[in-house]
Amino acid sequence: MPKRTDTRARMLATAGDLLHRQGYTATGLNQILEESRAPKGSLYFHFPGGKEELMSLALERASESLTEMIERVLAAAPSPEHALDAITAYFAGQLESSQFTKGCPLATVALEQAATSDALHRVCSATYGRWQAAIAARLERDGHARERAESLAGFLLATIEGALLLCRAHRSTEPLLRASAELRRTLKGTP
Repeated sequence: MPKRTDTRARMLATAGDLLHRQGYTATGLNQILEESRAPKGSLYFHFPGGKEELMSLALERASESLTEMIERVLAAAPSPEHALDAITAYFAGQLESSQFTKGCPLATVALEQAATSDALHRVCSATYGRWQAAIAARLERDGHARERAESLAGFLLATIEGALLLCRAHRSTEPLLRASAELRRTLKGTP
C-alpha cells in the first residue's frame, strides 16, 4: 500500500510542477510518467479519468499550498500593504528562481482549459474565488465596507495575475513591481 501512495503522490507532484511551468496542453502523460518514474500502467489505475482527472487533482493540490500561503500572509501582515509586499516578493522570487517559467499555477491552465474542461474550470474558479474572498476579508478587517472590499479584492487579484503574465512575457519582474507600487497607492487612497 505505501508504494501505491508514493507513486500516486509522485505523479501528482510532477503533474503540478509541469502544469505550473508549461501549462496543460504542453504537458503530456508520457512526460509525467517519465519524470515521476511511475510505471505506465499506474496512470489509469490511480487516475481512471485520465489526464483531466490527474491534472485537475494536481492543480488543486498545487493551488492549495499557494492558497494557504496567501491566507497566512493576509492574516499575519500588519496591513494590507505589507501583505501585498509579501505576496509580491514571493511571486517575484519564484519568477526569478525559475527563470520566468513559473508565475501563477492557475493562470496558464485557466487561459487554456477553463472554458472547455469542467473539472479544471471548477478548480480555477474555486481557487480564484477563495483568494478574492481572503483578500476582501482582510480589507474589511482594515475598515473597508464589504462591497468596496469585494470590488477592491477583485481588482487587486486581476492586477497581480495580469502582472505575472507580463513578467513571464518580458522575462522581468518589473511589471509585477510596478503593479504592486500602484496597488499600494490604491490601498492607501493616494493618487
